[in-house]
Amino acid sequence: MAITKLKGDEVVTSGNLPEVGVAAPNFELIAGDLSRKTLENYKGQRLILNIFPSVDTSTCATSVRTFNQKAAQLDNTKVLCISRDLPFAQKRFCGAEGIENVEMLSDYAKGSFGQDYGLEIENGALYALHARAIVVVDENGIVQHTELVPDIVDEPNYEAALNA
Repeated sequence: MAITKLKGDEVVTSGNLPEVGVAAPNFELIAGDLSRKTLENYKGQRLILNIFPSVDTSTCATSVRTFNQKAAQLDNTKVLCISRDLPFAQKRFCGAEGIENVEMLSDYAKGSFGQDYGLEIENGALYALHARAIVVVDENGIVQHTELVPDIVDEPNYEAALNA
């Protein structure tokens, strides 16, 4: 388990982020068109996994907007924004905000992504949602960078993720 915070209060997660240098755990997430996406769908591309509790919170929305802006400049890199929001809510948000350069994926159906990546919140107000984190995966599926944001209300370190 790992420890993060929510407005200063301790939050416990289901495990630890994957270690740098190991193969990223596979996942099965739901896209906006309700298709299933796995890590295999992105083979040969660099991935930035922007993971957060809900797109309906200000910090989560800001992270999606920021990565949307920066992702347009990246070669062979996809930014996957992952939460437990329903795909319909994710799609509505992207449509209203003009988000086109990131891919929204939902963990609502199978729900194992948070456990597999050690990010499912086990206590407090955001119980069962994902903690805010970044995981960067290279073209070969190897984890290159991770960040569990110290307080869920804070934004991730965008530059560290982009430089990884």
